[in-house]
Amino acid sequence: MRLTHGRAVWVMVGVTLLWGTAGVVTRQLEHARSFEVTFWRSAFTALALLVILPAWQGREVFAIIRRGGRALWISGLCWSVMFTAFMVALTLTSTADVLVTLAIGPLFTALAARLFIGHRLPPRTWGAIAVAGLGIGWMYGTQLGNGQWVGTLVALCVPVAAAANWTVVQHANEQGQRIDLVPAVLIGAALSALMTLPLAWPFGATTRDLLLLAYLGVFQLAIPCVGSVLCARVLSAPEVSLLALLEVIFGIALAWGGAAEVPAASVLIGGALVVGALVFNELLGVRERQAG
Repeated sequence: MRLTHGRAVWVMVGVTLLWGTAGVVTRQLEHARSFEVTFWRSAFTALALLVILPAWQGREVFAIIRRGGRALWISGLCWSVMFTAFMVALTLTSTADVLVTLAIGPLFTALAARLFIGHRLPPRTWGAIAVAGLGIGWMYGTQLGNGQWVGTLVALCVPVAAAANWTVVQHANEQGQRIDLVPAVLIGAALSALMTLPLAWPFGATTRDLLLLAYLGVFQLAIPCVGSVLCARVLSAPEVSLLALLEVIFGIALAWGGAAEVPAASVLIGGALVVGALVFNELLGVRERQAG
């Protein structure tokens, strides 16, 4: 599938809109909770990808998984942590808390690249990391009295796992081993479902819950993940990073309007610091590359 630059931008906007529906849909569940929510979402994602991937890449995709090597399976394990921590965090704290915490992923990734691969970071990125850290610290500090800090702490596992994932994939690429991220997503979904199955039993989901969870697995995760991979082949990394921030806006707005989940003032302040730092860092990076 070939995309023009303009179409890739709009596809990426659609991807972030679908990603942003996780919170509002989760709030509509009747009886499914915590690990059961995670299990069903991951299971439906794996099933969807088992249909999508052979149709898209042919049966060769299964051979890619078999001979993928350690890096592919480590990437899959990172995806499983991201899938699991994201949904568990949504059951412990507000949608806004989770999405703002996830937004610092690019800065965690940059820091991991500096520590483990030796990539140099420009002063603007160090500044963005400091400002975003203040934003997360502000959110965390104001939640100590209401117990929501546990959800924020769980949500932090997502950007940490994302940074580890990128570092592993980047290192493998530098060694001449190309990692296909979409099969890694399938591995991650399958591992997440297997890990959470014992904790999800006995099931309490109603038929309505299962339909909503099927939506999350197929339309909120599987299809957008494939779409984001296609977009990343056309758009630059800064463009993808900036457009991905729309998930924070869409997610908070949908949960606010569709589930009456009003974000706390501390979350709005912390979120403004995080998103502002990311936007400022990426825009300066684009200007530097254009000037160079």
